[in-house]
Amino acid sequence: MIPIYICDDEKNIRKAIRDELEKEILIHDYDMQVVCDKEKPEELLHCITGHGNRGIYFLDVDLKGASMNGFLLGQEIRKQDPRGFLIYVTAYDNLAFETFRYKLEALDYIVKNNPAEMFRGIRNCLQIVHERTTGEHGPACEYFTVKFLDTVRHIPVDEIVFFETGHQTHRIVLHGLKERMDFVDSMQNLETQLGEKFIRVHRAYLINTEHIDHLDLKNRQIIMKNGEVCLYSRRIKETLLSIL
Repeated sequence: MIPIYICDDEKNIRKAIRDELEKEILIHDYDMQVVCDKEKPEELLHCITGHGNRGIYFLDVDLKGASMNGFLLGQEIRKQDPRGFLIYVTAYDNLAFETFRYKLEALDYIVKNNPAEMFRGIRNCLQIVHERTTGEHGPACEYFTVKFLDTVRHIPVDEIVFFETGHQTHRIVLHGLKERMDFVDSMQNLETQLGEKFIRVHRAYLINTEHIDHLDLKNRQIIMKNGEVCLYSRRIKETLLSIL
């Protein structure tokens, strides 16, 4: 399910956007849900903290009396959801240069002075997001959320090959198809969080079983499809053989 967030300082505009979104989701059976509509950017940022799913954000530009405008809010959202869809609902006609200046990638700019045009823009955006996300992953993609340095990253679970204990206490190394990163966590917590697809095969390794290529029984090693190697303990041998 793709979460949808709305931030606008006008209550009637927030309600109109939400009503139109919920109507379109119902009509087309989109795998989406409006989870938050707020007046203040700080309230919206609180809603998305720790949320692992890629979201859709309908943001006003001129947030009167707020600590930040819609562009600065977009920058804060990008730190937590770098692949989210930013849609600006505004009274201004052309803001492409401004979003470029703030290093934002906006999906669209919807002018709210004309309700019919605003609703048409909302419908078009939902259709575009639906087509893009369906084309990228088919069914809804599950994400693993990790804080890396000063940003929050959302990694598709299917792209995680395995986790390995780091050299320092409480450090974990994530081995992915596209990247590797080091973060603070525990293997026990990861086992609980990630479920049956991941198996603790050794005190130092938690692997994604879908990425196993074959076993080296002589050396008690698991050869992953990307060529990386993990050790496994004797107690887990039968479980691994039953999977392959």
